[in-house]
Amino acid sequence: MKRDRVCGTIVKNISLCAQKSQEYSERKIRMKIGKYSMGIGDRFGRQGAAQLQAIMTAREMGVDIDPVWNKSHREHEITGTAPTEQRLRADEAVKRLDYSGRYFVDADHIGMDTVDRFLDHCDFFTLDVADYLGVPPIDAAVDDFINTHNDLVGTHQIPGIERPLEISTEELRRIAGRALAAVSEAGRIYRHIESKKGRDTFITEVSMDETNTPQTPVELLVILAAIADEKIPAQTIAPRFSGRFNKGVDYVGDVDRFAREFEADVAVIDFAVSRFDLPRNLKLSIHSGSDKFSIYPAIGEGLRKFDAGIHLKTAGTTWLEELIGLAESGGSGLDIAREIYRKSYIKHADLIKPYSAVVDIRIDRLPPPDAVARWSGEQFADALRHDPSHPAYNRDLRQLLHVGYKIAASMGARYLDALEEFDTVISTQVYDNILDRHIKRVFF
Repeated sequence: MKRDRVCGTIVKNISLCAQKSQEYSERKIRMKIGKYSMGIGDRFGRQGAAQLQAIMTAREMGVDIDPVWNKSHREHEITGTAPTEQRLRADEAVKRLDYSGRYFVDADHIGMDTVDRFLDHCDFFTLDVADYLGVPPIDAAVDDFINTHNDLVGTHQIPGIERPLEISTEELRRIAGRALAAVSEAGRIYRHIESKKGRDTFITEVSMDETNTPQTPVELLVILAAIADEKIPAQTIAPRFSGRFNKGVDYVGDVDRFAREFEADVAVIDFAVSRFDLPRNLKLSIHSGSDKFSIYPAIGEGLRKFDAGIHLKTAGTTWLEELIGLAESGGSGLDIAREIYRKSYIKHADLIKPYSAVVDIRIDRLPPPDAVARWSGEQFADALRHDPSHPAYNRDLRQLLHVGYKIAASMGARYLDALEEFDTVISTQVYDNILDRHIKRVFF
């Protein structure tokens, strides 16, 4: 009898262990981001289903893209929302469309001072450590890094890069001196999240894009070595490319140079994954990636050439599609769009200030609010819609309204009710924008 109880206990324990092992394995699978992913979501959390429908259409066309609902602490503060609502909106969209694929909720651009409010609601964390680039690390940290990675000194022939990468001891010391504090901070944030949520329960991105100086392929290689030393299981990394990635408008810069940088970075990641035992699905992340139409062909070509993955953040463009939908709806919708423009024009200095590094607005090229007040819905939409070939398109107006969502937020229920009232027109704009202007141009 006693033996039966013991055997029963053993069998029960084995069963429990097997169950836990299966749950752990399933969790690890679930917390591995796919080859292609897009940062979606929107300022006011109303367009998740339209964006997800575009991603589901892409799947039917043969391209599987993981949606990632992303929103930053600053956006939550301005719109009066919280991460719990961000999760709720994502889950609602998934349930509404009976979506069965992977999806994630991103605590976008968080630091140690803002991460805690996201812990219970997010499973993707963008660790923004760009402000730590150039902060001098402890001298001993640089010495230890150089001793550990002395084999980086020399010549490296990396498949996919025409010229070998040359790294001297002095160059390695310079890059380490600039980057180690940032990577160390990323490690500190990562370990804090891990201590609260557990290992392998979330996706980690390291973001270093919001800085003035682009990172070279050599610098990216050194940064990846440091990330490995910190034992950060990064699945995406956002470096700074040359050129400007202004909010809501096309890339400004040398497209050929970007193409070379993009392919070189993809090649460096492939090399670093094996060299430093980083996650095999590590991939580039393009921040402010929405509407960068001129570089989409280069990105697509690079992905196909290296069979590489990409994470493309596009959430910001959706708010502008809402405005276009309101304008085209006419009546009170058009009135709201006109009012948002007028107030944005008046308060442009305050609205632009937090985004000064990622917008280039010529105030003298903005139409006077009194003129906009006489526009039809079609005229307003033509000026705002991102179609550079249209004679009415105004990139300065588009950038101003991109940062003008604070005005819409101040309208409270009036704005949100309008989104519900004119949902049919708005959701069509959002769906077409994500599918036709973004997904098709990058992946097809």
